[in-house]
Amino acid sequence: MSTASPAKAPSAAPSVIAAERRQRVNETLSDIRQLLAGRELSRELLADISARLERLAQARELFGSADFPPPAGGQGESTRYRLNPEDGDDDIALYLNSINPGKTSVPHNHTTWAVIVAISGDELNRIYQRTDDGSDAEHATLALSHEQVVRPGAPIAFLPDDLHSIHVTGNTPTLHFHLYGQPLETLSGRIGIEPDTGRIINYNKSKMTRSVAAGG
Repeated sequence: MSTASPAKAPSAAPSVIAAERRQRVNETLSDIRQLLAGRELSRELLADISARLERLAQARELFGSADFPPPAGGQGESTRYRLNPEDGDDDIALYLNSINPGKTSVPHNHTTWAVIVAISGDELNRIYQRTDDGSDAEHATLALSHEQVVRPGAPIAFLPDDLHSIHVTGNTPTLHFHLYGQPLETLSGRIGIEPDTGRIINYNKSKMTRSVAAGG
C-alpha cells in the first residue's frame, strides 16, 4: 500500500516577501534612528547599531538571490543595492552588497560612520593607521593595525576617519548589509590611499560604482 508524500508548504509569493522586507527594513531603521537620537557617536553606539542590524540579517529568506542577484560580470565585480532609496540623501542609508570573489579595494575612509553585517559570505577587512602627520593633502603613509573577517555573526563598524580595505576570497559571492550615516553617493570628500605609492585619491570619483535601487 502506497502512501502519499506530505504536501510541501507553498513558498511565499514575491509580493508578500517584498512587503515583509520593506516592513522589516523600515522597522530596523526606525530602531536605529532611536539609538542615534541624543547619543554621541562612539564605538559603543556602533556596537548597539550592529546588534540591531544583526537581527535583520537573521531574516535571510527576505534577501534571496532572486531579488538580489550577484554581479554578472564575473570575478571581482560588485553590486550595491540601496534598500531605503525613498529616504533620499539626508538620512541614514542601508545597502545590500553582493561582491564576487576577487574583489579588493584600496585603503579608504567613509567620512561618516559605517556598520557592516553579513548575511552570507566572508570579507577580509584590513584596518590601517596613518603614520604621517596629515599635512600633505596628496600623500599618506599607513601601517596595518589588524585584520578582521566579516561573516555571519561577526560584524565590523567604523568611525568616520577609520581606514580599511576589503578583500573577498573564497568561492561564493558575499551578501552583506552596509549601513552609513549618510548615503555613499553624497560623501564627496572620501579619500583612498594607493598602497604602493601612498598617493591620496578622491575615492568616490576614482573607485565608487553606482548603487542600484532595490525593487519592492
